[in-house]
Amino acid sequence: MASRVSFTQLRLEAELERYRAECQWDKMPAIIDQMQVARIHDDDDYGMLLTAEALLEECLQDNMDLLRTSTPLMDKTQPRLCRAKSHLNTILSRGRLTPRYLNEALLLMAKVHYVQGRYRDAQGMCARVGLEELTREDQPIYHLRLLAEAFIIKGLSLDHQTVSAVSRVRLSEREEESLSCFLRACDAALSYLQELDKVVTTPHTKTAKVSLPSPPADIDLGYFLQAALQSAYLCLLQRGHLAQGAHQLRRVLRVVESRGSQSFRKSAGRKLAEVLLSSVSEDSYWPPLGPPPSAWLHREGAAASKDAIYPTVKPPQRYNTDSCFCPQDVVEEAVLLLLITESMASGEAVVSRLPDQSEARQASLQDATSVYDLLTIGMARRGQYAMLSECLERAMKFSFSEFHLWHQLGLSLMAAGKDVGAVSVFKECARMRPEDPSLPLLAAKVCIGHLHWFEEAEALSHTVVSMGEEAGELLPRAYLAVGLCCSLQASEATLKADRNEFNKKALRALSRAHSLDPQDAQIAMYLSLQLALVRQISAAMEPLQVALSLQRDDLYSLHLLILLLSAQKHHRHALDTLDLALSQHPDNFNLLFTKVKLEEAMLGPAAALQTCETMLQRWQSHYDVSHSNETDDSSTIPLAERPEVSSGARKPSVHLTLPDFQESSTGSLGPSSLAVSRLEAALSDVSEVCSSRRQGPSYIWTTLERIWLQAGELFMVDGRLKEAQFCIAEASSLFPNSHSVRLQRGRLAELRGQLDEAKGLYDEALAIHPTGERILVHMGRLLVKTGRVHLGEKVLRDAVQLHSTSHEAWSCLGEALQSRGSSQAPDCFLTALELEASCPIRPFTIISREL
Repeated sequence: MASRVSFTQLRLEAELERYRAECQWDKMPAIIDQMQVARIHDDDDYGMLLTAEALLEECLQDNMDLLRTSTPLMDKTQPRLCRAKSHLNTILSRGRLTPRYLNEALLLMAKVHYVQGRYRDAQGMCARVGLEELTREDQPIYHLRLLAEAFIIKGLSLDHQTVSAVSRVRLSEREEESLSCFLRACDAALSYLQELDKVVTTPHTKTAKVSLPSPPADIDLGYFLQAALQSAYLCLLQRGHLAQGAHQLRRVLRVVESRGSQSFRKSAGRKLAEVLLSSVSEDSYWPPLGPPPSAWLHREGAAASKDAIYPTVKPPQRYNTDSCFCPQDVVEEAVLLLLITESMASGEAVVSRLPDQSEARQASLQDATSVYDLLTIGMARRGQYAMLSECLERAMKFSFSEFHLWHQLGLSLMAAGKDVGAVSVFKECARMRPEDPSLPLLAAKVCIGHLHWFEEAEALSHTVVSMGEEAGELLPRAYLAVGLCCSLQASEATLKADRNEFNKKALRALSRAHSLDPQDAQIAMYLSLQLALVRQISAAMEPLQVALSLQRDDLYSLHLLILLLSAQKHHRHALDTLDLALSQHPDNFNLLFTKVKLEEAMLGPAAALQTCETMLQRWQSHYDVSHSNETDDSSTIPLAERPEVSSGARKPSVHLTLPDFQESSTGSLGPSSLAVSRLEAALSDVSEVCSSRRQGPSYIWTTLERIWLQAGELFMVDGRLKEAQFCIAEASSLFPNSHSVRLQRGRLAELRGQLDEAKGLYDEALAIHPTGERILVHMGRLLVKTGRVHLGEKVLRDAVQLHSTSHEAWSCLGEALQSRGSSQAPDCFLTALELEASCPIRPFTIISREL
């Protein structure tokens, strides 16, 4: 019978240890009753100790919110706390427990004192606890929990005590003592969770052969365990010790993951990412596996990190760092942390819409939102908008009618170039907040700038206009959007009546916007642009002067001024203004293309070719990552820095050999040939880049294509057809199916007298771009030249219908009509002369119309 009782005692004590380790306090009363029936521990107060612990822990679980706000628990309102306190007083007054269980009673009483706001008494109880009793190797798992709670109660009690009468030295000592408690509490809590995980995930011998163990589930940590895990790094960060706080966060995240640590790791990862993004610069970053830099520690008044000063009593197991990936910069580490945290946050999000799940749903949503906000900051620094939009799309499953996440998704899609999705999301945001005028305007911005959905953009803008004064300061922007939509529709209209109607609507809307906000430089500039598009050149000057007085260095305003001056045939003034604009925007290729046209008109093709060479050099310096020949004698350097060299000193290009570069009569280079030879060298260098590698956005290579085609056009004007052929071939290697390339090849063939080939190339260009002005003009002129006057006339009439302000189209149409003796020819020539008088050096449409 004695052996039977002994076996029962062992079984009950084993179950008690497991329940205490796993914090299953609701199962404790049944085991205590069984112990009393079996008369186990009948000679001491062990049963009373267990009852007091179960009552106390259940009371604490029900009052987590009060504990987080440090609100003392009163005996009157907490009957279970009152009973637990009474049991513990009885136990301690009798003194019938062994030292092991007496330590546990002292710790429970310290916990009672702490939750009731008697912090000095709690500290005194912790001082009486024998820590050596809790750190033995053969102790049960729940002793690690008690050890962590002992340290955290002591540390928190020190922090909560009044410090008004304490000296500065004593205050510093108290802060160091509390911090050491927090560090030891954290390590003890992590060790407890790891040891608990080993017990829970080890299958029973009778069931191991028939089933696999279920994955460990996250457990609900009590207040003191949560405080033990988080207080160390929170204390360091609150005291301004950012480097040591980040170091502590990295330490705890390297601990082997265990049951119950999921929520803590998520919070720690988010906090570390927040510290890195807000407080650590690229230059001051240090690797995750290394200690904080001495400069940081010195600034924080420490000689070494706190974990090195205060060694732990029970270190947790950490992951092996051999051959592991290590982030190289602050943003990389922060984004990796947040991606891991985001996967946990989205996986644990509450998706149920049931009313009883409302509180849990809001908590999980707030948790996830904080992660996505940090992800937005980190990924935006690297321009990773596509990845950010993918992360935010995953959040949509639990973000029904959550405006903030939907708005962030729309902005990320917009930045990532996913324009159709961005418009749909902004429309949904506008449905959530119909009173917000910025949302339809954001959708309209995408429709205008990228999708060319002008009717859709106009409808969205009118929703803001219909708000009237409720739209506030965005009402002028709404009228601006309407004006831009109408202006762009006018540019695309094929019928003259439609084009005129759209232009009138655009002028009305832009004039209204300007009257509502005369201090908006962009509105004034676009009003001026619209007037210029309808060839009211003098009227366009007035709003443009307003725009420049408000924003003197605005690129679009300066460029429009240059075009207006050129339309008034003030080419010298236009060129001077362009040089001023280039001094403020030296790398703007659109300005440089305008400079080429002005120099061609004033100084001839040779001067314009020098500008083409400058453009090639700037393109190469901006977009070429390989500068292997920068120090070579044959590299292309600015003309001002390059000494004059003879033709023999320059190595001939392997890409192009032009024997007529050198004048045979004098053995020297003339101005035109010198410019051509320099351009050849620049073209050859860039050609090496393009033939070996073509990466990056398409606009980079479109710009290079335009430079080569512009150079080829200048060569044709200068009568240098071989050089022109080389330039066109280089452009064709980039975009072989480009209508611009086909047009230039056709022009080259026409200059060489290969009219049939030129006709075929013009046909191909028209098939790609049926409404191209220059393609139609050259095709019509060629047809008239080859005797197909009626067909040429039809093509030119199409050109005039599509581009009613093109003086070249009207002039060519007049020539076609004159060739067959039509009386309408003089009217066409007069119209061409009138349009040429107000024609800018480049079309006004080169200025982007966008919100």
